[in-house]
Amino acid sequence: MADGETSQEKLLIHHNEKHFTAGDMVRDVIIGVSDGLTVPFALAAGLTGAAASSSIILTAGLAEVAAGAVSMGLGGYLAARSEADHYYKEMKREQEEIVNVPDTEAAEIGEILSEYGLEPHEYAPLVNALRRNPQAWLDFMMKFELGLEKPEPGRALRSAATIAVAYMLGGLVPLAPYAVVRTAEKAVVASVVVTLVALLFFGYVKGRFTGNQPILSALQTAAIGAVASAAAYGMAKAIQSL
Repeated sequence: MADGETSQEKLLIHHNEKHFTAGDMVRDVIIGVSDGLTVPFALAAGLTGAAASSSIILTAGLAEVAAGAVSMGLGGYLAARSEADHYYKEMKREQEEIVNVPDTEAAEIGEILSEYGLEPHEYAPLVNALRRNPQAWLDFMMKFELGLEKPEPGRALRSAATIAVAYMLGGLVPLAPYAVVRTAEKAVVASVVVTLVALLFFGYVKGRFTGNQPILSALQTAAIGAVASAAAYGMAKAIQSL
């Protein structure tokens, strides 16, 4: 029996569950890179369709990347700030309810735990324990009643910076051929090849991180970029022929 217990203890010691915990950062990178690859790619294709020169396309593309990075970063900052403001507003309301109507809030704990199959005699000690610890009680209600996670300090600024940098890095990919190929018609071919490879790679990595099928994610991401650029190119050609 002692040997069996020792083996179980060793198994528990060496069992380290690996969970992915950088979800917010990955989401920001996905948002930034996906838009950074797609929007400048479509813009460059559209300008090529309008018979613009490589230098003009590169200048316009870099201006769009700079403006897009600022816009996307600001959007990420405001979104993160809104989430934080919502969390603290709900936390304040929940604190007031715990103080003013504790019995009602305690009953809500029981309702939540009953959804997990616990009977009243099973969850009653937990309810009482939480009532003796107001901070734990508040944390429990925020997470399990409202489904809200406490925002990390500095999250808004990190989100803005991550999205902006990811957008710039993604946006430089489709524009790079225009910096080395002087003929726009040849540069767009190189841009299409480079960007589609980047979209496939990015879509594959995104699928691995998000738990989706990597191959399907890669194909979907590349298809979206191809459709966007084809639409921009075709529209520019149509306008030019008018």
